[in-house]
Amino acid sequence: MVRDRAPTASTGKVRRVRALVTGANGFVGSWLTAYLRDQGDEVVGIDREVDITDAEAVRDAFVAASPDAVYHLAARANVGESWVDPEDVLQVNAVGTLHVLEAARACPAPPRVLLTSSAEVYGSVVEDQLPVTETTPLAPVTPYAASKVAAEYLGVQAHLAYGLPVVRVRPFNHVGPGQSSGFVVAALAARIVEAARAGATSIAVGNLGARRDLTDVRDIVRAYRLLMATGTPGEVYNVCSGRDVAISEVADRLLDLADTTLELVPDSELMRPVDVPVVRGDPSKIHDATGWEPELDLDTTLRDVLEQWREPVA
Repeated sequence: MVRDRAPTASTGKVRRVRALVTGANGFVGSWLTAYLRDQGDEVVGIDREVDITDAEAVRDAFVAASPDAVYHLAARANVGESWVDPEDVLQVNAVGTLHVLEAARACPAPPRVLLTSSAEVYGSVVEDQLPVTETTPLAPVTPYAASKVAAEYLGVQAHLAYGLPVVRVRPFNHVGPGQSSGFVVAALAARIVEAARAGATSIAVGNLGARRDLTDVRDIVRAYRLLMATGTPGEVYNVCSGRDVAISEVADRLLDLADTTLELVPDSELMRPVDVPVVRGDPSKIHDATGWEPELDLDTTLRDVLEQWREPVA
């Protein structure tokens, strides 16, 4: 019988636990492992040294770690790149999740599992139906989104069939220092910093008309730990700000913060085959469950991202 060893939050504090984080060296994983340790959790991080598509390797790592909580972050996360190699994206994101769930079940005391999905699973929702809630129909329009739908429902199946305490999260666009230039905010910041250094007068840009619900990664990882304490197994939670901002506005704010003027030149190579025009989520459910809400404003995030690209981490 599965024993749900979730942390408790009845006193307003989350109990310290032994946590296993997959994808621990990635953008979100690095922030999450640091935050968990700062909160007093014991953390075992696994990344590329354990192939997520190797069921035996994943099971061995989980059994050896014997965690109370598993944060499953390992994934192919670049939406645009999923068009290039959709088969590998499906293998890593869906089959890899299956291996994680099976490995959790194989632990002597199966842990609570947080599965990170994505707001991309909602697809292109017409503006008069925004913000999207957790009951909005799923309509993935990218290979990445399809892989995340599959991963989510493997989590649902593990919970319903075996009682594994799985909590699913659908984070909306999260940004912050440490993110690779394969993502729009980091890409804009990197190009602005490089153009300023080179004395250039313009930078290439993709679709500036898209509107996105942006949350700082440092707020995202707080939400994840809170959901491990008070999220309901079998349920899914949006993690978002509830506000959308145009990428053109993000670009303008980055330019202002960088104290520079550049021409933004559209480049067809930076456009996706399919791009969702507006994304905005409803964070009511996670707020009701945990009290969470974002604390860092967008300008703070953008300023920190610019600083990252001015002084790259070695």
